[in-house]
Amino acid sequence: STDPDTIFPLQAALGYEISQTLFVGKHTLLVEGPSDIVYLQCLSAALKRRGRTGLDTRWTMCPAGGIDKIHAFVSLFKGNAIDIAVLTDQGANDKNKIEKLRTNKILNSGRIFSIAEELGKTEADIEDIFEPSLLIEIVNRAYNLPDGNKLDQDIIDKSAPHTTRLVKKIEAAFNVLPPNTPVFDHFTPADWLLRNPNILDENNTDIQTTLNHGEGLFAQFNSLLQQSS
Repeated sequence: STDPDTIFPLQAALGYEISQTLFVGKHTLLVEGPSDIVYLQCLSAALKRRGRTGLDTRWTMCPAGGIDKIHAFVSLFKGNAIDIAVLTDQGANDKNKIEKLRTNKILNSGRIFSIAEELGKTEADIEDIFEPSLLIEIVNRAYNLPDGNKLDQDIIDKSAPHTTRLVKKIEAAFNVLPPNTPVFDHFTPADWLLRNPNILDENNTDIQTTLNHGEGLFAQFNSLLQQSS
């Protein structure tokens, strides 16, 4: 009963069953990680508060852990009559990985979405759905950065001039802040937004552009439900 070789199959079986119960639904939208789920939930809720199109509640969002794990996930669950779509970040080295997913036909190519492609960029993460000044404001508030250390567009651009990815620029900016500054991570800003959703209820150009990006994505995912019904 304590032999690891004996326990492993049971652990694997239990993990499979738990993942089916907690993370996988009839319609499963694979994203990179937990922060992606939070951001998308917040954007969807903000849109619905305005009477606009949010993500259909029939979608269950599941963190796949990165583009390299998507193939294994789909292989594991595809035989269970699960309707799967993918929304993935796209870095400089990811375009070929995305194309490989599409060409190997493990999923219909029309069910694999790259944030970069949706935003008309060569690289993008979930954070790039947000207008830069809005994301910077969320980050400043999430970490309660003092006035002398607050980020702005000029600071993050100078910190990482060779990338367009907002999260990479912000990570680089944090690296040159004073040593007592908290370490930047992807989830803290998402968690702050979850607890302060009213920031998305303001009416300014940055909010409207951000919501437009989200609504465009959600409309595409919702249309897939009609195709699979």
